[in-house]
Formats: sequence, C-alpha cells, structure tokens
Amino acid sequence: MPLSTSRRLALLTSASLALLAGCGSSADSADAKSTSAKVPVVASTNVYGDIVRSIGADKVDVTSVISDPDQDPHSYEADTQNQLALSKAKVVVENGGGYDDFVDRMLKSGHNDSAQVINAVRVSGKTAPKGGELNEHVWYDFPTVARVADRISAALAKADPADASAFRKNATAFKAELTPLEAKEARIKKEHGGAAVAITEPVPLYMTEASGLVNRTPAAFSEAIEEGDDVSPRVLQESLALFSGGKVKVLVYNEQTSGPQTEKSEAAAKAAGIPVVPVTETLPKGKDYLGWMTANVDALASALAK
Repeated sequence: MPLSTSRRLALLTSASLALLAGCGSSADSADAKSTSAKVPVVASTNVYGDIVRSIGADKVDVTSVISDPDQDPHSYEADTQNQLALSKAKVVVENGGGYDDFVDRMLKSGHNDSAQVINAVRVSGKTAPKGGELNEHVWYDFPTVARVADRISAALAKADPADASAFRKNATAFKAELTPLEAKEARIKKEHGGAAVAITEPVPLYMTEASGLVNRTPAAFSEAIEEGDDVSPRVLQESLALFSGGKVKVLVYNEQTSGPQTEKSEAAAKAAGIPVVPVTETLPKGKDYLGWMTANVDALASALAK
C-alpha cells in the first residue's frame, strides 16, 4: 500500500536525524581522538626515554632507539623502524657529543625539520678540557639531568600546550628526586674526599668527581677502551699496578664494554681485595632512571666504606 505524505515525511525526518546523529558521533569521536593524541617522542637511549616518560606520563608515546645493554651507542646503526619513528617525532632527545650521531643522520634522511631536538651535551654546557677529550656521558651528572628535564618539559608543552602545566609539575617532581642523589654524593665527598679510584671507561666520571674522588687510571687506558682500541702493554701494566700497589680504593667497571683488558683489571682488583662497582650506559631491565642512579651512588658509597 502506498505511503501517505505524512508517513513519508516522518520516515525522511527520522533518517535525516539518524544521519546527523551519526555524523555528530563521528565528529565527537574524531575530536576525542585528537584530544587524547600522544606526543610522539624519540630518545636515543632508554635513559632519556625514561626521563621523558617521567615528565610526559600518559601524554607521550616514547620510542627509545637503544634499550639493550649489549648495544653500543657509539657504533649503533638504527633500523628502518627507528627511522620511521624519527620521521614522525615531534620531540627528539639525544645525548650529543659524538655519542649518538645516528640520530642526526636519521633526522636528516627522514626530512624531519620540524622536530624539537634536545641535545643533552649542549644543554650541559660542558666542553672538552684543553688538550683532552669531552666526557659525553652527561646523564651521570645530575645538574645536567635537571636542566634536560626542564628542556623536555618546555618541548612537550610546545607540542601539547593543553597539558603544559602537567609537564611542568612532573618535571618539578622529577628534579626534586635528584636532590637526594646530589646529597649522597656530597656525603661521599665529606667522608671520602680525595680517595683514589680506577675506572675502565669515562662513563662514571661525573659521579665520581661530584663525590670528590680522584681518578688514577691512565687516560690512554680508558680512552682506548671507550674507542674499542687495544691498550698498549705498557699502559695496561700501569693500570694493573694501581691494584697490586693498593693505590686505589675502588674500581668502577663499565659492564657494557668488557673485554680481555678490562677483565684483567677486574681480576686484578678482586685479587687485591679492592671492591668493584659495576655501572652501565643504559638502563638495566626493570629499573627507572632515578632508581638506577640511586643504586649506583649507594654502591659507590658502600664500596668506599669497606
């Protein structure tokens, strides 16, 4: 039976309302998705990735290029997945100082000129001493980390202005947790200032220096290990003599660059009854930055107290 005009109008009106409701629902969904979108961030290592997460919380989507302790940032070659992440990143955190040059190479090849790039070494203001090498391992320097946290907060706020206050609040809370670490270093300096230590690589030097300790390792030894070069027999003997002669109280050992020559140093230290404090360049599994650094400083204090 043919529909009446009023019945046809009612059906058309219902269909139109349903269509409008559907459009409104899609628009609302798109707006919600846009509002909840996370800031894409790429960090060269999981050290900086963890700091970004501490500040960005659930407002960031972080890719840490290097998270495996067996990977060496000095010689790392990033893959296509990391290249894609960098091409889309709004914020990039790199260490700089020649430590993770692959980040700059990938940014250039990915044509991502709009990303805000935070270079930790530049933020630190540290430079190479006259006639010496820059120690680029600035994440072991807590004042530098505090400044990097501020830069991360500012970059995230620029990328996501609506959550700027949350980023500032989180950065303030993160920096407050660095204060006890600096206090621990000051306590070591008060109790053991001037004590001699040995290292296998410059990784922990900002921590040992802030603790008032003096590095006695021949520069030729630690620099060769860092660069992956062989240590000359003469320099190796000079280094080993530090332990047999009782000239140092602690060996701070980088577990990520162990090899025959560093293992000889570790064995010599243990044979002489000298405590060995292991450190790493990237976050150990199950650790966050603050917990990791607390464990490092505490281990150093305990070793010196023996």
